[in-house]
Amino acid sequence: MASVSISSSPITQVSQHQVPIQSNLQPQETIMNLPESVLLCLFPNGLVLSRQSAAFSDGGDNEEDEEVYAVDFDPQCFAYVLDFFRNASDTFYGTASSPGLFAAQQHLLEGSPSDFVPSASQNPLLSKQAIIVLREELEYFAIPPNIGNAATDEQGIANPALLELKRRCGQNIMEKRNIFTALQRNVHKENNIAEQHLIDMLCMSGFDRDDEWGFRAVEPSRCCISSIALVLLKTGIAHHPPAPNGERPVTIDYNQMATAQKLLLFWRKPARKCWWDGVEIDLAQPGESAQTVKLWARRVWTLELSLV
Repeated sequence: MASVSISSSPITQVSQHQVPIQSNLQPQETIMNLPESVLLCLFPNGLVLSRQSAAFSDGGDNEEDEEVYAVDFDPQCFAYVLDFFRNASDTFYGTASSPGLFAAQQHLLEGSPSDFVPSASQNPLLSKQAIIVLREELEYFAIPPNIGNAATDEQGIANPALLELKRRCGQNIMEKRNIFTALQRNVHKENNIAEQHLIDMLCMSGFDRDDEWGFRAVEPSRCCISSIALVLLKTGIAHHPPAPNGERPVTIDYNQMATAQKLLLFWRKPARKCWWDGVEIDLAQPGESAQTVKLWARRVWTLELSLV
């Protein structure tokens, strides 16, 4: 069982193998602020934020005090998400020792609605920190060359050579950490205007075209790679250096705010996109002859917006 070494983590232990674990669900707000797609992975059967119920019973004396859940989620990925959300919240709302950005832009909530800026109730981007969440679930299939020892037996079980080939294919994909390379390749191949618009929208909203996945890992004993990237949504609200009187001027780029508001469509409503990607790669080590392998990958993207 792997442990997440994060102080005051809402989940104290995370396992790769669906084992009952004890969890401290306080504060509840920390759990509920997590992305919907992450919550579905953590708690596919739902989560009851009450100490009167438990998903599993360990039969111990503290049964009424602890809730126990089986979690199948990478602990390092979970740590990455928690750290990002915690840092984003501290920067926006401030801490006990330093005020955050929200304190400097509170006056934006007091203004009357206009054609450019709707009221705070209609535009939560004025009072919440928005985070774009992009996840990729990739399953790859390696087609070995006709010449070689990689094969399966009569029962369809891969021999050691084929297992090694699959492992090296996974490592090859892992090394390609750029987020948009595969989708941009599909745009060029299929001339898909909608996919190009998706890339453009994400890059105008917080991503850069050469950004890499924040977390990326191969799932144990599977030809699957999970990736996730988190960025702060560009709302067009700019905090300038303090003026001589000590005040920090705050301005709004209305065009950027209009672009950011389009991402609200994905708030609590994750959208998914799936496509196949086929490439040829050379797995030859230095000094070896070429070993070309056809590699097919099924990629599933999940896009959503979180407000903290």
